[in-house]
Amino acid sequence: MNGRVLRIELRRSVAPWAGVLVLAGSLAVLCLIDGIWWKGTAGWTAQWTSMAMWTRYLLAVWWPLVVGMAAVYGLRDPRSRTAELLVTTPLPAWRRAAVPAGALALALAAGFGLLVAVGGVQVALGRTTYTPLGWLPISLVAVLALVAGAVFGMGVARTLPSVLTPPALVMLFLLLTDLLGQQNSDGALPSSVAPNRLALLSPATPEPREWLLTLSGSVHLGQTLWLLGMTATGFALLSAVTRRGRLLAVIPVLSGAALALLVLPSAPRDTYVVDRAAAALVCDGPVCVTRANRARLPELALRGKEALRVLHDVLGDKAPNAVREDTTLRALGDERDLSGDVVLVDFNERMLIDATGEALTRALIAQGLAPNCYGNSDREGGGSGDVAAQSIAASWALHDSALRPMEERGSDSYSLKIWADADAAWEKLMTLTPAEQHSRIAGLRAAALSCEGHYPLRALAGEESR
Repeated sequence: MNGRVLRIELRRSVAPWAGVLVLAGSLAVLCLIDGIWWKGTAGWTAQWTSMAMWTRYLLAVWWPLVVGMAAVYGLRDPRSRTAELLVTTPLPAWRRAAVPAGALALALAAGFGLLVAVGGVQVALGRTTYTPLGWLPISLVAVLALVAGAVFGMGVARTLPSVLTPPALVMLFLLLTDLLGQQNSDGALPSSVAPNRLALLSPATPEPREWLLTLSGSVHLGQTLWLLGMTATGFALLSAVTRRGRLLAVIPVLSGAALALLVLPSAPRDTYVVDRAAAALVCDGPVCVTRANRARLPELALRGKEALRVLHDVLGDKAPNAVREDTTLRALGDERDLSGDVVLVDFNERMLIDATGEALTRALIAQGLAPNCYGNSDREGGGSGDVAAQSIAASWALHDSALRPMEERGSDSYSLKIWADADAAWEKLMTLTPAEQHSRIAGLRAAALSCEGHYPLRALAGEESR
């Protein structure tokens, strides 16, 4: 392809606007909306892998739209009634097709590449010091998906030159992406309502929830085969000048789909795998975090050792002896795997996500005395009762003269009742003898570790849990 011709095509055609739409539209969603993609350790700028997965997540919208835009672009020659004239020129059909296809592909690759660059800069400037290479295939397959969809849309529009072709393609790809992308809410691993192999034919990934999860190599290989087949079919349709050529052009996409279905995993456990290098623990004495969150270790080690000392003072031999980041995979709303020997740290927890200094020490003490069985995060919610009980436990352990809430009390009727009960429980606890106070806190901790259905403040009030 002549470089000068390609530059003219980029300058005088609408191809660059496809890349601008992908870049500007994605940044508008990710940067201007305070969505779940900004929250927790799986935020789009928190880790490299989650950044790549969030940008792939947006393909649920951009992939069908790119196919439709490419179809409009592919109608340029039929709409201008120059198709028959171009056939009479000595230039081979494939070379004529390569110019608009190459221009559109280059624009889309540049637009998505700039989106990844914006996310990458924010990740690099953030807290993480872990820089894996496993995120690259995730983003490269996304670029290939956009290019494949664009070339395929152009080819279909050239074969079926109708004004109805672009909207029909958009609706078809939106429908397929939606059907293949519907997710089950249960389970620690993302799973689709559709059969797993079919679901993976869509390049869009589910909403990332666990930053430790990444896509397996078989997923990358299978999706690459499928998308290469789609690209080849699109280009063949774009270049074909005979009916026989158009019929033969279907072979690559069918072959790519067949090979992909043989390679793609049949179960979610083979689709999403744990990044073991990221999950490896790095320790400073009794305090450990994952390698991906190593930048948090100095502050956590300092405050964790102080929290362990306070817990040993109030619990004696029954106190936990280590602080460790929680790396257990679980479904939303599932119980946490608690242990009396370890203070589990989940940086998605509201009390821990941005805590530093004394606030971090207090949060660790609260987790050691009254660990919450269920997640208290932006994704999972969390009960005010757990926070109120933890606030009482931490205030008691630190010998505060008054109850210090770990979070804002809230103004709804439920929160008002919870904190009214907490104030009453605190006052009652302070009237007891030191031995009775220790007994109440021990009862609270035992109830919390058992993860049995209970109202935490009942244990502090000396009532039987229900």
